[in-house]
Amino acid sequence: MNPMRDRFTKDVDKSVEKYTSSISYDKRLYKQDIAGSIAHARMLAKQGIISEKDAERIVMALTSIRDEIEQGSFVFRDDLEDIHMNIEARLIEKIGDVGRKLHTARSRNDQVALDMRLFVKEAITQIIVDLKGLQSALLDVAEANRDEIMPGYTHLQRAQPVLFAHHLLAYFEMLQRDVERFRDSLKRTDVLPLGSGALAGVPYPVDRDFLARELGFSRISQNSMDAVSDRDFIIEFQATTSITMMHLSRLAEELVLWSSAEFGFIELDDAYTTGSSIMPQKKNPDVAELARGKTGRIYGNLMAMLTIMKALPLSYNRDMQEDKEGFFDTVDTILSTVEVFTGMVSTLTVKGEVTRRAADEGCILATDLADYLVGKGVPFREAHVIMGRLVHYAVEKGKTLRDLSLDEYKSSSHLFEEDVYNVTAETSIAARNVPGGTAPEQVAQQLTRARKIVQGGDG
Repeated sequence: MNPMRDRFTKDVDKSVEKYTSSISYDKRLYKQDIAGSIAHARMLAKQGIISEKDAERIVMALTSIRDEIEQGSFVFRDDLEDIHMNIEARLIEKIGDVGRKLHTARSRNDQVALDMRLFVKEAITQIIVDLKGLQSALLDVAEANRDEIMPGYTHLQRAQPVLFAHHLLAYFEMLQRDVERFRDSLKRTDVLPLGSGALAGVPYPVDRDFLARELGFSRISQNSMDAVSDRDFIIEFQATTSITMMHLSRLAEELVLWSSAEFGFIELDDAYTTGSSIMPQKKNPDVAELARGKTGRIYGNLMAMLTIMKALPLSYNRDMQEDKEGFFDTVDTILSTVEVFTGMVSTLTVKGEVTRRAADEGCILATDLADYLVGKGVPFREAHVIMGRLVHYAVEKGKTLRDLSLDEYKSSSHLFEEDVYNVTAETSIAARNVPGGTAPEQVAQQLTRARKIVQGGDG
C-alpha cells in the first residue's frame, strides 16, 4: 500500500509508476537518508513529540535496515518511488505503527534536500583528499626532475626555455584553486534544510539546532521555501567539478602530446596505456584521452542542472528529481579521473635529454638575445626588430641562432660580441629570478611552498 495514494480512486498507471520512480539511482542515498531519520527521531523524542521508547525502537529498526541494505538482503520496490518511501515502508513492516510516527514534522521535500546536502558534503571532502594526492604526485615528479630543461610554449610554438618542474607546478596551482573552490562550495552546502517541511516550516516545536549538531551542519537554513527548492549547492558543485575536469583535460592533452613520437618528452607507464587491435607497435595514452572525453560529460551534467532549475517557481517541483543521475555521474567521474591521473603521473618517465635538446633547437633564445642587446643600451623595441631580422636570416639559411658566426651576428648589430655565445638555455632560465619565475631558486622555493600546502601548512 502506498500512503501517498489515499486521496485517489485509482492506482497509478504502470507506465507512470516506472516513469516517476527514482529508486534505481537514489538508493545511493540510503546512508544519508537513514542518518537523517535517526537524528530526526531523536529530535522528536527530545522535544516530547514522540516518546523516548518509540524513538529508540525507530532508531534500532533504521540501523537494522541499513545493515540489510549493505548486506544485499533489502528488497527495493519501484512502486514506492524513492529511497525515502522504501525505507519508511520497511520500517513500518518491522515495527508497525510506531514506524508511522517518524514522518511527523517532516516532508520528503526537506528530507531529500538533507540527503543531497549530506552526500555532497561527503563527496567534496573525498575529492579534496584525492586532489591533494594528485598534487603530491605532481610534486614528486617535479622534484625528481627539478634540473631538467624543456621548451615552454605559447600557441603550441616553442617560446622560451623553462624548468620541467616549473611547468608541472603550473598544474599544482590550478589544482590548488580547485581545492579552494571545493572548500568554498562546502561552506554553502553545509546548511541544514531539515525542519522546513514541505515549504512553510512545521507546526511542531522542533529543535533544528539539535538536528544540525547531530548531522554535522554548521548552520541552519533561514527560509523554508528556499531550503526545499535550493539546488544551488549542486550547481556549484557541478561548476567546480567542471573547472577541475578542464584542468585535468589540459594536463591530459599535454601528456598525450609529450608521449607522442613527435615530442618524446615522456613515457607513460605500461599500466596506464593500451595497445591496438591491429597495430602491434602502438602504445596509446587512452587514460588521458578518456579524461578529455569525460570532461564533456561533466560539462553536460552542469548544463542539464542549470536548465532543470532555470524557470522553476517556488517552491519544490518534481523536476528537481532530475538533479541526481547527472550529479552521481559527476561524482563518480571526478573521483575515478583523479585516481587514475595520480597513478599515471606518479609512474611516468621524463626523458630529460630529449626535453633539453628541444630547448636548444631553433631560435628559442631570441628574446634572451634581445635582452642581451638591451643590456648594451638598445631600446627593447629596436632590439626586437634586430632579432626578428636575425631569426629570419637564420631560418632562410637553415641554421639555429647558435649556429650563426659572430660576423653574421654583427651584420645585424655591431654590439654583438663573443659573449653572445654565453647566452644559453641555462642562463635564460637563471635570469628569470623573480617571484613566480622559472629560475632554479624560485622553483625550489615554490616546491617547498607547495609541499607545505599539501601537508596542511600555510604555504
